[in-house]
Amino acid sequence: MSVISCKAAVAWAAGEPLVIEDVELSPPRPMEIRIKVVCTSLCRSDVTAWLSQAQPQIYPRIFGHEASGIVESVGEGVTEFEEGDHVLTLFTGECMRCRQCASGKSNICQVLGLERQGVMHSDKQTRFSIRGKPIYHYCAVSSFSEYTVVHSGCAVKISSTAPLEKICLLSCGVAAGLGAAWKVANISEGSTVVIFGLGTVGLSVAQGAKLRGASRVIGVDTNTEKSERGKDFGVTDFLNPKDYDQPIHQVINRITDGGADYAFECVGDTGMINTALQSCCSGWGLTVTLGVPKEKPEIAAHYGLFLTGRTLTGSLFGGWKPKSDLPSLVDMYLRKEIKIDDYITHNLMLEDINEAFDLMREGKCLRCVIQMPT
Repeated sequence: MSVISCKAAVAWAAGEPLVIEDVELSPPRPMEIRIKVVCTSLCRSDVTAWLSQAQPQIYPRIFGHEASGIVESVGEGVTEFEEGDHVLTLFTGECMRCRQCASGKSNICQVLGLERQGVMHSDKQTRFSIRGKPIYHYCAVSSFSEYTVVHSGCAVKISSTAPLEKICLLSCGVAAGLGAAWKVANISEGSTVVIFGLGTVGLSVAQGAKLRGASRVIGVDTNTEKSERGKDFGVTDFLNPKDYDQPIHQVINRITDGGADYAFECVGDTGMINTALQSCCSGWGLTVTLGVPKEKPEIAAHYGLFLTGRTLTGSLFGGWKPKSDLPSLVDMYLRKEIKIDDYITHNLMLEDINEAFDLMREGKCLRCVIQMPT
């Protein structure tokens, strides 16, 4: 195995347009695999991180984490993958040995959890470079590239019959929403659900709620175009806060006779978490927060909301253990038990990736799948 040259979309600074560059990619090191990326979709968290000014020291950088591909080579010690395997990348991994993985209670791996410093988990180095300069990673995946290297614990083998241009959405957004509905909230039949933010994650919560038999799924969004789309995924009522003179939680409490059984915050707005809590019923109302905050990560809420029986919990990747649980979701898709195709509103080539960022920022797409050059 040797260093390879490939095309990648490089962010040279926060918020600046990505540039298609010829980059060098190292061979996989022990317990790593090199993947030929086939398709990668743009997730809002990529956009949020790209716009953030918090880490100027880790540029240039290659974003992207929601991807499907084919194993090109394997590093020393890797036994679960071989060349030609079809895989999904994982922005949070599963070592299967740490306390968290072994507990059966968590999907927060202590070894291969969310990587925030732009390097690989194993040696804190980068695998990409350009003209001798290191290029930093994103979530130890960096899929906006024709090839990438990931830890073997940050990829999962999937059925070769699954269409790679669709199934990439399961490596983050769609799986996160379904898991929040099923594993984290465990939505019960006949219940009332309210969802704040009808992007891919919020609509996936709606799909999960519908499949669990929720009697009412209320979608809240300031983009009225989400109203019709929401119906396709199980939303029964659409509310635009701009249409009401009173706070939206009061509207929800009024139309649900005291609040929803479950509320999901899928915007990435910590102020909205308080609104979601206030939209839940007393006694057993559960609020699940999934969004990645763009600013102000601290949460403020009146303690009385909790004294009266409401619960607030967070959700990373829908509570799924990524390597253990994702193959079953792929199988559900192949059996047509869950929707994925309907989230894909645009298909673009890597060279047009800045258009994908524009579409996401303008709220004109759910998921844009980016095809790599063949």
